[in-house]
Amino acid sequence: MWDIFLSYSRRDADRVRPLHEALTAAGLKVFVDESAVAGFAGISDSIRRALADSRVLLAYYSSGYPERPACQWELTAAFLAGLSEGDPRRRVLVVNPEPGTGHIHPVELRDTRHGRAADLASDVIRHLRQVAGPMPLEAAPPRVHGTMPPVMGEFTGRLPELWRLHSALHEQEAPLVTGRTMARPVQLRGMPGIGKTRLAQEYALRFGAAFPGGVHWARTPAPHPPDSRHLGDGPCLYVVDDVPCGLTPRTVAELTAAHPSVRTLLLTRSRSYEGLGEHLDLGPLPQEAAAELVGDEELAHGVEGHPGALRLLGRAVRAGEDRAGLLARLYEPGRSLLDVLAGDDITAEYVRDVLTAPAEAREALRCAGARFPLPVAEDDVAAAFTAADGLPPAVARRRAAVGLAELTARGLLEPAPDGYRLHPVTDHAWRHHETDAARAETLRRTVLSILGAGGTTLGAAPELGVPVPGGRREVAPMAVSEAERMAAFDLQVELVSRIGVQQLPIDSGSLREALTSLHSLFAFTRDTLRRYSIGLQSSADAPDSVQSLADRLLNEVLRPFTTDWHPRLLNWEAQRRPDVSALDHERAWDQAPALRAALDDLRRPLQDLASALAAISGADFGLSATG
Repeated sequence: MWDIFLSYSRRDADRVRPLHEALTAAGLKVFVDESAVAGFAGISDSIRRALADSRVLLAYYSSGYPERPACQWELTAAFLAGLSEGDPRRRVLVVNPEPGTGHIHPVELRDTRHGRAADLASDVIRHLRQVAGPMPLEAAPPRVHGTMPPVMGEFTGRLPELWRLHSALHEQEAPLVTGRTMARPVQLRGMPGIGKTRLAQEYALRFGAAFPGGVHWARTPAPHPPDSRHLGDGPCLYVVDDVPCGLTPRTVAELTAAHPSVRTLLLTRSRSYEGLGEHLDLGPLPQEAAAELVGDEELAHGVEGHPGALRLLGRAVRAGEDRAGLLARLYEPGRSLLDVLAGDDITAEYVRDVLTAPAEAREALRCAGARFPLPVAEDDVAAAFTAADGLPPAVARRRAAVGLAELTARGLLEPAPDGYRLHPVTDHAWRHHETDAARAETLRRTVLSILGAGGTTLGAAPELGVPVPGGRREVAPMAVSEAERMAAFDLQVELVSRIGVQQLPIDSGSLREALTSLHSLFAFTRDTLRRYSIGLQSSADAPDSVQSLADRLLNEVLRPFTTDWHPRLLNWEAQRRPDVSALDHERAWDQAPALRAALDDLRRPLQDLASALAAISGADFGLSATG
């Protein structure tokens, strides 16, 4: 039997050698594997047997240690062995050569004493006195309540994520380094098919010993938190699978369990629940692990580490299908290769959230697909909208921002320093479930024309004269009304917040501030119409247009009022003595009651204008407060 299994990255061999010599000089039996283990497949039976015959694992936890799959396998096995005995630190010792501890996972190991060469041997001997016999590597399966989905495919390449998940769920176990004393919910987020459920399953199965109260698996919309019958057994894991996009913060909070013994894990595609607990973003598999899973580097690259697609393609390769043929079929029109291999329409599930999103999201996704594999930025999408539809730049930019935000919130685009990146599997799925092929072609040709002309920003788009299908520049129906709708909403929001609409309290407030607030509407209204490229002239043929309402607001309602009252108040303010405050002087004005009454009379025409603007914008923002 070995006293110590020394686990380290081969690039740290020179730094580990003095530690090995110090341990053996103290009379300890140390197992050291001198071979270079490249991946999980290279973990030999001899290494497994040596670990099973060792009393403790000593990890030389450098910054490069987590990058080696073999090191992660060894650490996981030893940690779980200690966990099954009631103390995860029982079978693992750590030497940390780095100045900080943030690279160390799991979190429970961060606040242990990290040995140095000078006193390492005596520390290990002291610890070994408390450890009898080799570590048990076979753990009992967890108690599962609810219906856990069937485990599909081999688990590979995700041990670092497994550790980060465990650390997030157990931050309170190391309060000195995390600052947490209470468990918080954890969100595991990622695009469709990226392996959220598979990772949660693997964690539940491997780390079941950490949850004597059992693993409770549920799905929205009807989850069932653990009840009091299970809480007395100790901590339990509560997994809520497939938390949808678009829930209110309160609804999401109600999905979690409030009991301190429950660790809540939410699996979701959504990135819009930032305020609830911790969140871990699950990305594609690393290329090495992806190639190992599918058995072919080109296929792994073609689906960019997407576990769902890799599992299907790997199964086809193992069944004898031609790898080059599979890669070609991945890009063919007609039914999706992934759907054919799955025997089901799984790609519809990958893009289901965009079908329920606002139309701007589908438009932005079409632009992202046209630029793929290049990233897409807000300016790129806005330029395409301006060139293809003749939209004013401000309208195009707002639509682009809304669309990209919706796609990001649903996990369909990945934020990046240079914009947003579209994953090839999302692009593949959307191409096979496009709801408007003609519109997609219009935007595709527009985006390519902008790229060909060297246009990459919204500022360049109006001068491009980009051709679209049909040989002429087409203007999408309702483009002008879209601009009017947005302008009306901006004016509506600004108007209902003004003192003229919100009644000035009796004997309080400032008359000067009220007049200044109303006067600022002149500049705001002109700027808003100019921003949305709407003419400033009113039209008798369209009395309820934004132009007519703006003209009525400025020239029929506000101008007579401010022209009358501004000079009167200004004349009174000029008479204020230095020892009297501006507010006291204003309240001593004999015309103050008349101005307050005039402001009250002004409320009705302003409310009517706000309601007319709401009829154009389609939003009832502020109307209940002004009625």
